[in-house]
Amino acid sequence: MAARAQALAPWLAALWWGSLTTLGALVVPLLFAHLPSPALAGGMAAKLFTAQSWLGTGCGLLLLLLSRPGQELPATGRSQSAMMFVLLGVLLALLSEFAVAPRIVSRENLRLWHSVGSVMFVLQWLCAGITFWKMTRPLAGSLQGRL
Repeated sequence: MAARAQALAPWLAALWWGSLTTLGALVVPLLFAHLPSPALAGGMAAKLFTAQSWLGTGCGLLLLLLSRPGQELPATGRSQSAMMFVLLGVLLALLSEFAVAPRIVSRENLRLWHSVGSVMFVLQWLCAGITFWKMTRPLAGSLQGRL
């Protein structure tokens, strides 16, 4: 079971980071470029950001479960060092969904809350990217690290 958990963790981190990258760099810009109105694109983007928040939260929670203290993962040092970024990324996803998104949807001080949401999205992307990097880099002193 520990080997499967070790193998699953980098895939979860890759899914989280890759989905954030695809949504932020490709999908949402395409919505605004090709849908007939910014309001229509914004509504669709809001739905996609909600789905992304839940995907990120799910990936983060699974990563936390896979690296909890009692698990006998050979890569414990690697996965444990990423947990701070996983926790921060999950917190950012939940704050975006429950604190920022409702204010954007209600158009409450739109410029401010859209900026806050954008910064939180980039910070979550960084957390997911660092997590992915930490999960996939070779451990110091391992045979892979010397090749």
